[in-house]
Amino acid sequence: MDKKNKDKKLIHISDILKSALGKYRPAKDTDMTRIWDIWDEAVGKPIAMNAKPDAFKDGMLIVNVSSSSWIHQLKFLENEMITNINNKLDKETINQIRFKIGRIHS
Repeated sequence: MDKKNKDKKLIHISDILKSALGKYRPAKDTDMTRIWDIWDEAVGKPIAMNAKPDAFKDGMLIVNVSSSSWIHQLKFLENEMITNINNKLDKETINQIRFKIGRIHS
């Protein structure tokens, strides 16, 4: 390795992408990325295994759920989930969650 390359600091690709996306993507898209980042911790592993965020617009989070019984259960937990997610995001981003049966991405 030559001298000029030796002094350069390595930058992780995720830092480059966050910077680039922040410049070119609307804020709501970066909110969705942040929601994905904190999802498992905010809702807990059992819920995260059966429900995944799918879309976000104007304070409404659309969540794909594995079955109608999970939708029924999650409706009772909606307010708690909103509070936990917003706390992890450090701002009031979500004010409503809509649950629908859909594909759960890993």
